Amino acid sequence: MFVVAGEALMDVFPSASTATGMTMDARIGGSPLNVAIGLARLGRQVAFFGALSQGPLGDRLAQALADEGVGLACSVRLAAPTTLSLVGLDARGVPDYAFYGEGAADRLLPLSALAQVPAGAEAYQFGSYAMVVEPVAATQRALVEREHARSVVAYDPNIRLNVEPDIQRWRDTVQWMLPRTTLLKISDEDLGLLHPGADPAALARQWLAAGVALVVVTRGAKGAWAWTAQQHVAVPSRPLKLVDTVGAGDTFQAALLTALAERALLSRAGMAGLGAQALSDILGFAAHAAAITCSRRGADLPRRRELPA
Repeated sequence: MFVVAGEALMDVFPSASTATGMTMDARIGGSPLNVAIGLARLGRQVAFFGALSQGPLGDRLAQALADEGVGLACSVRLAAPTTLSLVGLDARGVPDYAFYGEGAADRLLPLSALAQVPAGAEAYQFGSYAMVVEPVAATQRALVEREHARSVVAYDPNIRLNVEPDIQRWRDTVQWMLPRTTLLKISDEDLGLLHPGADPAALARQWLAAGVALVVVTRGAKGAWAWTAQQHVAVPSRPLKLVDTVGAGDTFQAALLTALAERALLSRAGMAGLGAQALSDILGFAAHAAAITCSRRGADLPRRRELPA
């Protein structure tokens, strides 16, 4: 089983103007929720560890997860609102997010909820702003501390400065995670925020030396890079008719974890021992999945039958 920890929210897309305002198109969202659904659609058993509101939006999020086959046994329901993320798209389909979530359920996940999370799962996925806002960040760090010595920990910082504007807080979290992380996936955009002007290869070497087994940098239309202690590979992006890039990174992460699991390589030793061809194939699979999401509106992640065996 996979356990995906973090936030579930509503992505709200401005739509048509009306006589007195405008209509909105609200869709389930949140990077961790997307990864959980992506794993389920790719045939993996997965549970979501996070807090949902007790109101109608929380009900809709819970129903959506359940409909996709994501387990809710380690989720909690709280008497707090659901975070809203107002999504604007530029001419290239790249999203810009404005978050309305102070005091929302996803940020209030209590430490007591750890008792509901199964021990020794195949992998635990962490990332996004739930790792840097309290009290949910402390709860997630406690889960990392509990599990990193016996299970794979996957981490995607997914930086959102409009939630936590202090970049040093994000840097400190990444630094704390490095010796506890097996798979670190990060976008080149986030890399530029964390370490402006730094050489990605040099950073990857530092992170591998700190304890990470596999470092992956996604580069949007330029493809992706990956490093282990022994290998460095690059793969191109897939040709596509771009609609938007919402959920592309989450799709890539879900597909990356799936490809490793399908090859029985979802372990520290498995990732560290990857050959160049196997690593290229795994990155190519993830890039293909991300391209499918980019060809559809919003975070509509692919199912396993849409991808090659």
